[in-house]
Amino acid sequence: MNTPRVLGRRLTLVNMITAGAALLVASLALIGYQYVSLRGALVDDLRTQARIIGSNSSAALMFGDSRAGEETLQALVYARSVTGAAIFGSGMRPLASYRTGGVAPPAPGAELLAHGHSFSWQQLDVVEPVQVNGQPIGYVAIRASLDGLYTRLATYAGLTLGVALCSLALAWLLVASMRGAVRRAEAHLHFLAHVDPVTGLPNRNEFNERLAFEMARARRHQASVGLLLLDLDNFKVVNDTLGHDRGDLLLQRVAARLQQALRATDIICRLGGDEFVVIVEQGAGDPEVEQVAARILLALQAPFDLEGQQHYVTASVGVSQYPRDADDARSLVRTADTAMYHAKNRGKNDFQVFHSDMAARAHKRMRMEAELRRALQAGELHLHYQPQVDVATRRIVGLEALARWDCPGLGAVPPSEFIPLAEESGMIVPLGRWVLEAACRQAAAWRAAGLLAGVDHIAVNLSARQTKDEGLMDEIRRVLAATGLPPQLLELEITEGVLMENVHANIALLHQIQQAGIHLSIDDFGTGYSSLSYLKRFPIDQLKIDRSFVQDCEGQGGAIALAVIALARSLGLRVVAEGAETAAQVEFVARAGCAVVQGFYFARPLPAGEITLLLQRGRIGD
Repeated sequence: MNTPRVLGRRLTLVNMITAGAALLVASLALIGYQYVSLRGALVDDLRTQARIIGSNSSAALMFGDSRAGEETLQALVYARSVTGAAIFGSGMRPLASYRTGGVAPPAPGAELLAHGHSFSWQQLDVVEPVQVNGQPIGYVAIRASLDGLYTRLATYAGLTLGVALCSLALAWLLVASMRGAVRRAEAHLHFLAHVDPVTGLPNRNEFNERLAFEMARARRHQASVGLLLLDLDNFKVVNDTLGHDRGDLLLQRVAARLQQALRATDIICRLGGDEFVVIVEQGAGDPEVEQVAARILLALQAPFDLEGQQHYVTASVGVSQYPRDADDARSLVRTADTAMYHAKNRGKNDFQVFHSDMAARAHKRMRMEAELRRALQAGELHLHYQPQVDVATRRIVGLEALARWDCPGLGAVPPSEFIPLAEESGMIVPLGRWVLEAACRQAAAWRAAGLLAGVDHIAVNLSARQTKDEGLMDEIRRVLAATGLPPQLLELEITEGVLMENVHANIALLHQIQQAGIHLSIDDFGTGYSSLSYLKRFPIDQLKIDRSFVQDCEGQGGAIALAVIALARSLGLRVVAEGAETAAQVEFVARAGCAVVQGFYFARPLPAGEITLLLQRGRIGD
């Protein structure tokens, strides 16, 4: 039974009964008022006629002329309600009478004489004195039927009640229409509150209710509930590159494919953004839940057709179970979220089942994030600089600024841990601004000391989030103006993967950077999927060969390194080999035509003080 709807109907019925009762009382009051008004009008009319007859019959009374009196009474023939009349002389002797049926009215009694009129259910009696010179010489009595009054009253009552009933019916229709509109509005609000408008799947609110229900049922039956939290990998690339309309279309296609892959008993919801969640029915064990996760990954392998273009999307899935991993809904979602991030960290397009040591890592990550926020505000971060060395002369021709963090509570945190954390948490933009300003300030100090005579540039890395920051160019100009560093001494490094995330927007950004006189370098070249046609359009100055190819110079990595060097030379670009750790690696890239090397073979990233000493010496090694 739909209790709210039944209560609504009952409330409507009570309201209509109340309104009907009020209309009935009002109608009865109007009918009563009309009855009194009609009675008063009839009395006034008959008394007026009685006075006229009395005035016309005074002579007949004085001379006792009955014939003249009856002729006077004949004037009442046009009064339909009058059934009889009589003229009485002194002593109440009848002088003349008139009747349309029945008998003439009798001589008026003392009560009638005192009040002037008297009502009964069927008739009205009226008496008026006939006076001459102020002295009564007789009376005129008129009797009228009340049938006409009742007929008029019945007509009025019928009209009044008819209007009341019509009003009540219209009110009922209006209330019914309003309740229908309210029900539709409530249904729409319920839809908005419980259904995701993009995919048509249950939303976060509906998910919370269903998860609570499934967990309560599992608790009663001592069963289990599986929860799968999945996040689409690199969805932001599609959304940012192709626009939100295509992004929404992709979400719809993903939702439809997931629904086809899941069983009828599985509940899939969209939490928001590119996050989906699946509730697996009670009693599901580890193998069954893992099979569902595997089906999800398999379902997403085929490309998605978006208006004639094919796009590939994968997912990272975290799996947790109640009551094994958590005893409440919030904790269950948190454990699934932890497992999902673990799947992302393992390379994405994977699922991971939650286990207890993940919670410890998640706690460490949360602590590290809090410490990093504090460190940014407290100024605990510092920069190291790694030289880029001309192999032939052993002179430093460039320096790359690299952030370092010595946390009082966590110790020395490697960049491989806190840089991705800053990227995920949104702290990479303020961190990148700090690195840019600190590196430019130090470079300006070295330049003022005359130590950058042979150095072409100071390199600073740009993250993916920084390239999307609309205020990036204004920030770069501000830093250069504040530190006094010439723009040609600054080089910005962007990884190949970041560059290809939003090609058209990045091309526009690169042109702005080039127009400002700043050098541009593509970092980790060869690890991404850049098109050579795009590469020709990028206004870049340098390619950096990824360290993995340099360190694999004797294998396939060496062939790729040779290809990158040849490509750079054909495009007129400088090339730097990154990650060289042995003499053989340095010799390999040098023979291939790469003049500049950066790696541990020449120097590790060093604090500014040690770099100052190297710059003063002018050379590294022999």
